[in-house]
Amino acid sequence: MLAPNVTIYFIRHGETDWNAAMRMQGQRDIPLNETGRAQAARNGRGLHESITNPDLYDYVASPLIRARETMEIVRGELGLPAAEYRTEPILKEIHFGEWEGFTWEELRAKAPEAIDARFDDPWNCTSPGGESYAMLSKRAEKWLISVKCDTVVVSHGGVSRCLRGLLLGLDHNEIPHLPVPQDQFLQINGNGLEWI
Repeated sequence: MLAPNVTIYFIRHGETDWNAAMRMQGQRDIPLNETGRAQAARNGRGLHESITNPDLYDYVASPLIRARETMEIVRGELGLPAAEYRTEPILKEIHFGEWEGFTWEELRAKAPEAIDARFDDPWNCTSPGGESYAMLSKRAEKWLISVKCDTVVVSHGGVSRCLRGLLLGLDHNEIPHLPVPQDQFLQINGNGLEWI
């Protein structure tokens, strides 16, 4: 699935105020907060130590502002022009539809049966007007197959989970619960996956 001799550095966007408040962002366009900008800078410095020729990589980000801000900070740490990267809509976060902007606690008070169904089967459950992890995984797989050269990508927690599920052959029930740190990034290549 991953092209031979290709390395991907996957960075989750830095923290936003909605992350800190545990609000579901999905595809809402929420900017980074100060912590998120510091996380992005940390990941940029770590990436600078990990690659010798950063100008030889392809750079792609989700078009959501939190991913674009993160990419621009990372590129600045690499000594590259901040704006010289491309965006790819397929890399957007899972769409939580009508649930976006709410915490799980708020949603449980409004629609307990729907939230119970989501926790019982997070892989297949679709929020009203949104998508399931199964649907997101198809998007992630389409993007992964398209990668033909060494790439730095900034995207989202859900995309990270699905990519790891695809690459590691994980059980569907495990994928929605994988950790998605914002102060580390993943190196993905023929040797496997490593957090840096």
